[in-house]
Amino acid sequence: MQDEFDYDLTPGQWEALKAVRTSASRLPQISRYAVESLMALGLIAMSGDAPVITQTGRKVLIRGSSQLLLDLAA
Repeated sequence: MQDEFDYDLTPGQWEALKAVRTSASRLPQISRYAVESLMALGLIAMSGDAPVITQTGRKVLIRGSSQLLLDLAA
C-alpha cells in the first residue's frame, strides 16, 4: 500500500521545498522548474509573488526528512 505522502522528488525539488518553508524575505534563488513542479504536485502555492508551503507540502517535508537521513547514512 502506498502512503499518500510518498513523493519521488528530485534533490532540487527537496531543496526548494525546504527553502519555501522560510519567510519570503529570506528565500534563496529557487529554480522556476522546481517551483512549477512542486505547485503541480500541490506541495507549494503562490501567495502574491512568493511561493508558500502547503499543509501537504509540510507533511511531505516532515515525512521525507527521515528518508533523506536514511539515504545519507547509506
